[in-house]
Amino acid sequence: MSVHPLLAAVSTSSLTPGRLWSLVAGALGVAGVVVGVLSLTRSGRGAAAAAVVAGAVAVVLGGLVVAAAGGGPGTGYGIVGGYVAVVVGLAAAAVGALGLARSRRTPVR
Repeated sequence: MSVHPLLAAVSTSSLTPGRLWSLVAGALGVAGVVVGVLSLTRSGRGAAAAAVVAGAVAVVLGGLVVAAAGGGPGTGYGIVGGYVAVVVGLAAAAVGALGLARSRRTPVR
């Protein structure tokens, strides 16, 4: 089996604007999930709010990428990354909202 077709396929792919924005949105969503989980373990209200905001921004950016995509998966428009960003952003917003709800219940000392 030759490696040449694989190398040719890898070298022709490039980072298109749609892929870039879907990567940015996905990274923001993952950061929101991490901050949201940290807010759950350390009961930080500010971190929970940051997770909700990061998740909402990731959902909006991912949705814009999906809406602007002119083709399906594999066309370079970043549609798969946009869908992933929407799902991860929703998870970040949910974890952040859970952290906000938990921080309201804890008594102030």
